[in-house]
Amino acid sequence: MEYFCGVDTGGTFTDCVVMDADGRITIAKSPSTPSDFAGGFFNALEVAADKLELSLAQLMARTKMLLHGTTVGTNAIVQMQGAKTGLITTRGHRDALIMMRSVGRSAGLPIEKLLHVSRHKKPEPIIPRTLIQEVSERIDWKGAVYLPINEDEAREAIAYLLAQDVESIAISLLWGFLNPVHELAVKKMVQETAPGVFVTCAHELIAKPGEYERTAATAINCFIGPSSSGYIQRVQQRAKSLGYVQPLLIMQASGGVATVTEAAQKPLFTIGSGPVGGIIGAQFLAGTLGHKNVITSDVGGTSFDVGIINEGRALTSSETILNQYTFFMPQLDIVSIGSGGGSVVWIDELSNTMRVGPQSAGADPGPACYNWGGKEPTITDANLILGYLNPDNFLGGKFSLDAEISLQTMQQVADRLGMDVVEAASGAGQIVEFHMADLMRQMTVQRGLDPRDFVVYAYGGGGPAHAVAYSRELGCKTVVVPLGSVASTWSALGIQSADVLHVYEKAELLIAPFDHARLNEIFAGLEEQGRRQLAEDGVAPEHMRFLRYADMKFRLQIHRVEVPVPGGLLTAPDAETLMQTFSDQYETLYGKGSAFKDAGMEIGVLRLAAAGGIPRPSLQTQARSADAALVGERDVYWRELQRFTPTNVYTGMSLAAGSRIDGPAIIEMPETTIVLRPHSVGQLDSYGNFVIELQ
Repeated sequence: MEYFCGVDTGGTFTDCVVMDADGRITIAKSPSTPSDFAGGFFNALEVAADKLELSLAQLMARTKMLLHGTTVGTNAIVQMQGAKTGLITTRGHRDALIMMRSVGRSAGLPIEKLLHVSRHKKPEPIIPRTLIQEVSERIDWKGAVYLPINEDEAREAIAYLLAQDVESIAISLLWGFLNPVHELAVKKMVQETAPGVFVTCAHELIAKPGEYERTAATAINCFIGPSSSGYIQRVQQRAKSLGYVQPLLIMQASGGVATVTEAAQKPLFTIGSGPVGGIIGAQFLAGTLGHKNVITSDVGGTSFDVGIINEGRALTSSETILNQYTFFMPQLDIVSIGSGGGSVVWIDELSNTMRVGPQSAGADPGPACYNWGGKEPTITDANLILGYLNPDNFLGGKFSLDAEISLQTMQQVADRLGMDVVEAASGAGQIVEFHMADLMRQMTVQRGLDPRDFVVYAYGGGGPAHAVAYSRELGCKTVVVPLGSVASTWSALGIQSADVLHVYEKAELLIAPFDHARLNEIFAGLEEQGRRQLAEDGVAPEHMRFLRYADMKFRLQIHRVEVPVPGGLLTAPDAETLMQTFSDQYETLYGKGSAFKDAGMEIGVLRLAAAGGIPRPSLQTQARSADAALVGERDVYWRELQRFTPTNVYTGMSLAAGSRIDGPAIIEMPETTIVLRPHSVGQLDSYGNFVIELQ
């Protein structure tokens, strides 16, 4: 039997999904190991192998495809624990990275910090000014060499940085994306002088204007490069030693996977890739179920991640803010906040009010009820106090939860507020659910979308426990817990459904009316690049597909809108249709009548997504004949009723397709618990999804 394995490393747990050639799924979880995430990676695979009655080596030898979503790069930049990095840039532009943009002091800050303007400050420099060197050279805005590079200065800059014991060198020269001849010359010198040093040119990552954003992206890539590439290569080497013979594929933030070679060279594109797997999986499932508009909601141990699928397509973004650094990177549009099962419940000393998150108990020590040394109450402790969780059947019975410790830690918060401990636990749950609903509202309403037109997909370890509450707050009517118990490891399954993907961009200013011949010429060049790369990846021509986009705006405006461009040879009418499509999308975002066509339109960037389909088993319907298995009841606190109520408890393993369960109820599935609140009805569909209708 052949297997397909997806592994997603999170801040608290590492999730694994193994699918066999017949489409049968085995899921596994293991605590993440921050000291070396490779440990948690193989621990999760070993748990899955045990369930299949195989050794880890036997599973690896039979695995046809191994895919991985990693947080190593994200953690390195957030914790500022990366490589000692130097930067070589154009003379006169040494301080571009240090100066940032005007919003650098406040970029990416949460609202509670934005309110205190006097406390705004720039982040710790990725590269200190002492490690930034200048060289005389200049490419003009058309890509012509205006001043040839001074090779002596370049060699002196490299020698200086090497004398400072840098581990990596970033090269970002002005207008280098139009003509990379100077960047490549400096890179060649670095490789000849110090072949073991990690080196990246800005044009290899980003091919469009934005000096600061390109430089920041290059600096971050080099900052996380040695640790990320080392981790990826260690995982591949150990997998190979265990008998895995195929290439390891790494999840990218753009929504596709890449080979180890590319991921090791461009680890920047792995930042934020874990949550992306969930959206890719949701997009695949939504196509199967006929859901065009979906809000994806992933509640993990540390964070709450939201993405949007509109008209069958996941929304994307080309700009990212991480640790206050703004940089360009093609990615699916995901926004995260610090609200998860491990989010700490605490008291704000200034206002004497309860707060939840963003700090998390993480995997170590974890929530207090784990009894691993945690001293502060978390959302998991609150859920245990309220009766949502079974202390003897947490994560499928892997270990027991200590309800007494949860009560003790939550009592400390309750006493400070003069509340009953149950009121405090319920209040904590309500706060975190309002945080979640508010983020989902921002992701839809602020994009001109009505959340009431969307189905909510709830996954992650905590999603099914909170989904009814935050969906009702938004006015949504339907919640889907994808594949039932698989929901807790949904991102790992989503990684399995991703294709090989490469994104290519061409920056060129085109003013309406657009020259369709020039559009054809640019896209033909981008498609040729995509075909060559996919062929190198081993993708057969019949499995290649290409999606085109144009970043458009009205003239004299700043912000661009990504507009899909049809495939094939474009004609003059196609170019006119592109203008109307942009106008329609603009009004969807900013309101009817907001488009000002008389201002003129322009294209700044043309983009091509080159995807290579990966053959994999199909999602199978689940044959079930048993009736809904009522295993008993327990007292559960429902804030809608403001009291503990004897509540039916079902086991998800024995639910029959079509079985109707009226809320309030608790459905315990392996690895997750579905909380069916009052005034809601749930049932299992033929694929194994638990579908909840809100009344």
